Amino acid sequence: MVNTDSSTEEEIKEEIAAGNRTYHVHKKLFTSKLISRNAKLQLYNTIIRPVVDYASEKWAITEKMINKLMSVEKRITRKIFGPTRIDNGCWRIKTDQEINKILKGQKIIGFIKKQRLNWLGHVERMAEDNIVQKVKRWKPVSKRQIGRPKTRWEDDVLEDTKSINVSN
Repeated sequence: MVNTDSSTEEEIKEEIAAGNRTYHVHKKLFTSKLISRNAKLQLYNTIIRPVVDYASEKWAITEKMINKLMSVEKRITRKIFGPTRIDNGCWRIKTDQEINKILKGQKIIGFIKKQRLNWLGHVERMAEDNIVQKVKRWKPVSKRQIGRPKTRWEDDVLEDTKSINVSN
């Protein structure tokens, strides 16, 4: 999706909406008591997550979008795995720690960062005359807008490599 301000925010919102639609299509499957928690987790990872993070390897994500993606993941997984029964017989929603334990630390943001690093590897191995390499090296001739510059994809990927201590 291309827009005038070079933002991926609209695209991410569309993917989130598509993930919500996917959940609601398969709601009976995800809320069934006959399916185990591990099977539901596998279904989530193979049905819903790929819809939400489709083409995420090219996103330059802002902190606002990171929070939105994480909240969508938590909301959907809370619906899938249901409430927890307390000792006195009452029910409560699962906490963030319980959701993280169920997801086994495989959060959507970590997956998107991994996808971006994989795509960077593909781009770096491409021939110099490839259109993707040309777009990566392209420098616009217009002036930048006043104010803080937008986060670029390349900046996000460099930050990802620093966070996992990759030197080259």
